[in-house]
Amino acid sequence: MAFQVTEGEQGGWAVLRVAGELDLVTSPVLRQRIHDVVAEGRHRLVLDLSGVFFCDSSGVGVLVAARRLIRSCRGRLRIVLPAGGVVDGSHVNRVLGALGVRRLFDVYADLPSAVADDAEPMTA
Repeated sequence: MAFQVTEGEQGGWAVLRVAGELDLVTSPVLRQRIHDVVAEGRHRLVLDLSGVFFCDSSGVGVLVAARRLIRSCRGRLRIVLPAGGVVDGSHVNRVLGALGVRRLFDVYADLPSAVADDAEPMTA
């Protein structure tokens, strides 16, 4: 599967759907897309990582940098990481947990709950 980032909007949130491997080669693409969204003045961002089946430290670095950028704009960042098998994103959840940064993010099981104003994030 080729790396892909598609952009949309839902419920007043900018949504970036990411699919494929988030690694040293592809992470600069996601980093740029996040910067583009913020430069457009959209500071409520959901990163849907349900299509990411591999993430290395450079991918994690992009997520941490995105959190820092959004917070500097007094915005909000939410991440979609569904539970289950490797294909549906649990690999990313395991990597974030192993590195001790999972607790930094508001994580949701699916996109509808991520864009809902009253939704509570899943616990780490």
